[in-house]
Amino acid sequence: MTAPILTRCPWARREPSIAYHDEEWGVKQTDDRALFELLTLEGAQAGLSWETILNKRAAYRAAFDDFDPARVALFDAARIDVLVGNAGIVRHRGKIASAIGNARAFQQVQAAHGSFSAFLWSFTDGRPVVTRRLDGERLPASTPLSDEISLTLRKLGFTFVGTTIVYAFLQACGVVDDHFASCFRAGTNGK
Repeated sequence: MTAPILTRCPWARREPSIAYHDEEWGVKQTDDRALFELLTLEGAQAGLSWETILNKRAAYRAAFDDFDPARVALFDAARIDVLVGNAGIVRHRGKIASAIGNARAFQQVQAAHGSFSAFLWSFTDGRPVVTRRLDGERLPASTPLSDEISLTLRKLGFTFVGTTIVYAFLQACGVVDDHFASCFRAGTNGK
């Protein structure tokens, strides 16, 4: 007996995108370390494909101390130089420095709100924004929600958090559940 063919969102066509789509994308995430990872990776992705970043994810976890914001916040200029030489990650000095600065801003948000998760989910009263687009319909590059969160993050000192990056982050961590109506994940409410 053969397994049924699953219909997925159109961007999930090959690994590692398929596994990421099936297991993570659109799932409500409340763990601060995981949120910092996704925010950092979305910033690193700017100008590149998400598949490129997924292929480098293990190297990123090693290079950025498993995305522990407290540890990343302590990285200095010497550590940036080491990271710029790390072929396993995107070696863009600005993106690397941004991740370190964002770790510091992330900690300030945690101190002010109890957790970054509480801060982030407050924008939607703790509930995912669920959309179900039709096949052939394009996902937007940004929304009023991503505009608002991007502006707020920038005011708090974050960088590489433009509205397009933030929208992708919101999709990644389940604040926005954008699975297509035909996708087998639609209706799972991020589970």
